[in-house]
Amino acid sequence: MTLAPEKLRSIDHLLLEYFDDKQCITAAYAQKRLLNDDDHDEVSRAYVSQRLINLAEHNHAQNLLDTELYELVDDPRGDDDDSK
Repeated sequence: MTLAPEKLRSIDHLLLEYFDDKQCITAAYAQKRLLNDDDHDEVSRAYVSQRLINLAEHNHAQNLLDTELYELVDDPRGDDDDSK
């Protein structure tokens, strides 16, 4: 089951942007990038990890070899062709 674009949280959009910049990301990498953003100075690594796990559970990211290195496999932002 995939996530509909309207179900994505603002942090999910940021994580997806990080995937645009890098082929793979970790929660540690994403948290450090978020901490450099003035609006996300209190985000924990555990929360970032939870959001990456959520993307993986919905088949948008893959946890490579269970190392917590995530690769984007299906971008949920691009599912606009199922218009109502």
